[in-house]
Amino acid sequence: MSTIAIYSLKGGVGKTTIAVNLAWSAAIQSSRRTLLWDLDPQAASSFLLSPDADQPRRHPHAQSIFVKDGTPDPLIQQTAIPRLDLIAADASLRGLDLLFHEMDKKKRLQKLLSGLRKTYDRILLDCPPGLTETTEQVMRAADLIVVPVIPSPLSERALADVIRHLGGRTDVMPVHSMVDGRRKLHADALPRNPDWPVIPTASLIEQVTARRAPIGSFAPRSAGAAAFAQLWQAIERRIAA
Repeated sequence: MSTIAIYSLKGGVGKTTIAVNLAWSAAIQSSRRTLLWDLDPQAASSFLLSPDADQPRRHPHAQSIFVKDGTPDPLIQQTAIPRLDLIAADASLRGLDLLFHEMDKKKRLQKLLSGLRKTYDRILLDCPPGLTETTEQVMRAADLIVVPVIPSPLSERALADVIRHLGGRTDVMPVHSMVDGRRKLHADALPRNPDWPVIPTASLIEQVTARRAPIGSFAPRSAGAAAFAQLWQAIERRIAA
């Protein structure tokens, strides 16, 4: 089992769109037993993939997993996508940082993930932005951290802060996200990091949130679907290295 975290210090960089589409690629294109664990209290991934996101809550609160003797099993949901399961987020995760601080268990998330090793081949974590107690748990638990970076000075600065904070503890894969080649700032940024995968800005990718479905499921021959497929292939190579 490998754990891939999709994380950014900044919000609004396409993190959830990347997480959902990578989870689809893992499950469908690589035929991996895949779990997407939504750790962001905004619950955007949950809204896109949960079959009952619009219904009254029938599951325990998302924070209940992390308390003493808590387990992910009661919150794991099947999605409509074969081989892809979901642990949905909710507003209770707003208190997760405080819970981690009070528990003083630095590897609580890592321990919970270890318990899922026999069930899943790939676990993707959709992480909240910021440097928090939850972030520290993720950085200890993840095998690879995928960081979306919009081609802009502020987004690039945020990436540098993440790399500096990690200090080499965890492998980091930057990804140019929401790229518009018509913008000079974007066009100038890409040659500086030619090895970074690129996810373009495109109306079909924006449709992911409207359709509540990964782009590969409704526009498999589009440039956006190809970009996510290439990113997933790069992640698989990175994990195998």
